[in-house]
Amino acid sequence: MPNRLADATSPYLQQHADNPVDWWPWGPAAFEEAARRGVPVLLSVGYAACHWCHVMAHESFEDEAIAQYANEHFVAVKVDREERPDVDAVYMEAVQAATGQGGWPMTVFLTPEKDPFYFGTYFPPAPRHGMPGFRQVLEGVSAAWRDRRDEVGEVAERIRADLAERAAVYGVGSGVHQVPGAEELAKAAAELGRSYDAKRGGFGGAPKFPPSMAVEFLLRHHASTGSVEALEMARHTCEAMARGGIYDQLGGGFARYAVDAEWVVPHFEKMLYDNALLLRVYLHLWRATGEELPRRIALETADFLLAELRTPEGGFASALDADSLDPATGKSAEGAYYAWTPEQLTEVLGAEDGALAVELFEVTGTFEHGSSVLQLLADPADDKAYGRIRERLLTARRQRPAPARDDKVVAAWNGLAIAALAETGALLERPDLVEAAVRAADLLLAVHLTEEGRLLRTSRDGRAGANAGVLEDYADTAEGFLALYAVTGDAEWLALAGGLLDTVLSHFVDTASGALYDTADDAEELIRRPQDPTDNATPSGWTAAAQALLTYAAYTGSERHRTAAERGLGIVGALGSRAPRFIGWGLAAAEALADGPREVAVIGRPGVAETALLHRTALLGTAPGAVVAVGEPGSTEVPLLVDRPLLDGESAAYVCHHFSCDAPTADPAELAGKLGVRVGNLGA
Repeated sequence: MPNRLADATSPYLQQHADNPVDWWPWGPAAFEEAARRGVPVLLSVGYAACHWCHVMAHESFEDEAIAQYANEHFVAVKVDREERPDVDAVYMEAVQAATGQGGWPMTVFLTPEKDPFYFGTYFPPAPRHGMPGFRQVLEGVSAAWRDRRDEVGEVAERIRADLAERAAVYGVGSGVHQVPGAEELAKAAAELGRSYDAKRGGFGGAPKFPPSMAVEFLLRHHASTGSVEALEMARHTCEAMARGGIYDQLGGGFARYAVDAEWVVPHFEKMLYDNALLLRVYLHLWRATGEELPRRIALETADFLLAELRTPEGGFASALDADSLDPATGKSAEGAYYAWTPEQLTEVLGAEDGALAVELFEVTGTFEHGSSVLQLLADPADDKAYGRIRERLLTARRQRPAPARDDKVVAAWNGLAIAALAETGALLERPDLVEAAVRAADLLLAVHLTEEGRLLRTSRDGRAGANAGVLEDYADTAEGFLALYAVTGDAEWLALAGGLLDTVLSHFVDTASGALYDTADDAEELIRRPQDPTDNATPSGWTAAAQALLTYAAYTGSERHRTAAERGLGIVGALGSRAPRFIGWGLAAAEALADGPREVAVIGRPGVAETALLHRTALLGTAPGAVVAVGEPGSTEVPLLVDRPLLDGESAAYVCHHFSCDAPTADPAELAGKLGVRVGNLGA
């Protein structure tokens, strides 16, 4: 009989709807039930594409005896971390503080007052490799709750106090930091260089995650300073990822991370946020260099988003699972959909093309059981043969059982995808990508934006979830809308972004310090209000909001929004030179602030070729964070366009700083020179 998760909008929660564990969704009712029964809460946090979450579910949550014990002694609560990042963040911080590590599934035991007192991640069903069995953990926690309740309460109280002390670092009383200037930004780039893997690209060792935000900063730093080192770190890292196994050489798109330092063997789940961020990074690398590899990867990644993650409603699904059914064993296995043996290649391609594919894709047993993840370490000598082989393998792979898809739509990640697709479509002349971005934005407006102007975080099948949007939802959706305005010239997108950012200023910013919180001031009260300016797998809500506020201010001249952006970016001055890998988005925004950012107003009649060329030239500019507005003479909807006449009756472009503009130009080459455009890209 299904439990209380059967009606959830989260695919992850629905995966547990038939467990014998009597799961509750997160909410007041669960904690009231725990208080009524006088038992602790077993909190389990994960997400649909999480391999070890599936393992623990099969081993323990589907086990009748373990489930019966859990039901008798606990109130079990299941949370999708992608639906409730606030709940995940608060308790993950506690797990990391107590154990020195974290991960998913996250297992936390709470008092009925939501205070944590015992922590872990994955537990096997029986003792293994020095880890206690999950049944042992349940029995030990239950005994402590029954026999040593005072001790449990003291532990919970200490943890709550420790979390409150950590929160003060970024909150009220933390002081106003200085926004980093040119010297501090150069130090941040140099510090990145110290952790840079000059041999294999990327930063640090295994496991290796795509450093999207750091690469975006390096590209902007190169644009502002001409730093050859910054560009080389960005280029080498992007090339190493694109040629490695972390990139799907057949279907496009990137896996979550590589388990090794060489980018060979991925953790196979494919996340929307990674691919949206990387799509934009590769596009910007092409914009800076004009090279073919980043252009190809950008287009293939965009096509992957449309082919594999787009939902019938026009949004983008959260992820593809790492696991899929392996027909050879009849069991689910990680990477079964993506890995190949030489024999399988020969079976699909024949002896000659099979041997060529083995050599081309480095099929040398890099994965498991003699199979390999495909790599493309060098450009094919024969493009025609490569294209033929790739297409035939892709067709054959589509006959394999496909990984499951987590098809919930997350507002923040769709905002990132909207921005990336809109820019890619405009710069690489793919109007279908712009159309896809508009359709996704329309879905957010129709389903996620309430009549009160507040965002809901998720939806599924066109039905909104109940969870309130967090800071990253507002910031990244605003970022997407601002990119749509720059590309389409439709001022409605600018106005909608402004509405979201007004909510940020009203409900997420601490007026005393300028610090930003991850949840609104009227959100559900947790044991502490989450707040973190550092990047994780996505840009932090804090720095994403600062970037969007800065962009909006550049379009409108709003001092309120610019001041909020500057105050928010003060934290970058404190962290940027010490931990640049973890605040790359803030450093990228600081580069934009140091450059102005430059404001470009393109004035011309719609449908005129000269206007379109000036507009595209402006979008190709590498000036950090430059904003682009386009409209007709006499436009009044967008302040940047006001009082910008034609030039001798012709289309014209104005390059401005703080609304103070250079003389207008009708010459695309002159405009290109002012914005750092590679002239060769104009014809791409």
